[in-house]
Amino acid sequence: MPLGARAMTPADAEIISIDPADGSIVGTVEATPLSAIDAVVARAWEAFRTSPWRAMLPQRKAQVMQEIARRIAAEADRLATLQMRDSGKPLAECRAMVDSAAGSFRYYAGVVETMETEVHPARGAYVAMTVVEPFGVVACITPWNSPIMNEASKVAPALAAGNAVILKPSEDTPLLAPELARICLEAGLPEGQLQVVQGRGETVGAALVAHPGVRMISFTGGTQTGRAIGKVAGERLATVALELGGKSPHIVFADADLDLAVAAVAAGIFGSAGQSCVAGSRLFAEESVYRQVVDAVAARARAVRVRHPADPQVEVGPLCSFHHRDKVAAHVARGLAQGGTVLAGGAIPTGADYDAGAYYLPTVIEGLGPDALLCQEEIFGPVLVALPFADEADLIAKADGTAFGLACGIWSESFRRAWRIGRTLEAGSVWINTYKQSHISSPFGGFKASGIGREKGIDGLRLYGQVKSIFLGLSDQPMSIAR
Repeated sequence: MPLGARAMTPADAEIISIDPADGSIVGTVEATPLSAIDAVVARAWEAFRTSPWRAMLPQRKAQVMQEIARRIAAEADRLATLQMRDSGKPLAECRAMVDSAAGSFRYYAGVVETMETEVHPARGAYVAMTVVEPFGVVACITPWNSPIMNEASKVAPALAAGNAVILKPSEDTPLLAPELARICLEAGLPEGQLQVVQGRGETVGAALVAHPGVRMISFTGGTQTGRAIGKVAGERLATVALELGGKSPHIVFADADLDLAVAAVAAGIFGSAGQSCVAGSRLFAEESVYRQVVDAVAARARAVRVRHPADPQVEVGPLCSFHHRDKVAAHVARGLAQGGTVLAGGAIPTGADYDAGAYYLPTVIEGLGPDALLCQEEIFGPVLVALPFADEADLIAKADGTAFGLACGIWSESFRRAWRIGRTLEAGSVWINTYKQSHISSPFGGFKASGIGREKGIDGLRLYGQVKSIFLGLSDQPMSIAR
């Protein structure tokens, strides 16, 4: 058994996908035995060393990646429906995620074809240049909240950089990764260049992280798990990229367009049922408009259409799993025990439309101090905590007063103020008079306990490579021992 992995039990042998909308079984996959991990890694190295992929001309590699994008788009309806049942996300959101997955391959096809080698100013009789070489075998470990989108945003640049990739999806959403691997193979990716392993993080995931043949690990998920991965990787000097948790502040100043701000605050936390690392889970409203803003957000929360994810009118579907729904409910209960007051939601809905599913009502809570657990811990559900602030200094102290630093939103008609606050706050993404905008071409990552490294963008390809300096001598004179 690889170092760092716990032993698998009979219960770990089969991974079952449960539709969180009604509790039905969507599908099952066989977990990868720990005894097979060595063979998976060996096959990846064999592909890296012997397949044409690493040395393939950039334009040819781009053609394969464009074909992967085309095939994903061609199967969009089926993939979106499968992801809806696998994760509980509304169908329209799943369609957008499939489109994003295709866009990731399309974007990195363009990057790999046009990325240039750097030539540096010479400081002697030589030409100096920088190139990026692949690591070899890369492990990509993805979360359950946005399966095919997160998988593609890692796999596409890792492949574009020339690596062989081992992809491990979450055990809660196991069904999309095999589909992505199949599409890549059918599009012309060489055998073994992308493999999927299935299993729990503490067994199969840990085995990948600890395996000496895995040179680089890219992980998206919880901060506690990220720290554990970083510790194991650090002991064997493997490179890691960690996109971790968030407790993002969404800030409304008194001079903001309050109608737009309220709509964005609601969308920023209740969209995806709050199951987003950048969910704006802490609302900070300036004292003079606090009551107006918070009451309006609470009214919007009570009006949210919580429905089956296939319902055309759905705004919020179920949470991804029943055990996660129960964790969210436990978070709220702890917050109420510390003195919080529920303005909207705060409960598991009941009735024929909800009893069989993992639903939780959009929730707004106030009355807690910034150090309360509900204001410090990532809930990853449709739960918003509202706090007032007096001035900029008070806001910055409260907004930065968590371990996280992934994102923030700022609503103000003063450009100078918004710019000043945006530059001051510790956050990897700052949205001014908008929220939750993202694109494969923009770098993404966090400060503090929200992660290490930046995914997406042109540098998202460099993330999966090692920089090499090459010097080409031009002098025809013998080198001197004494320089």
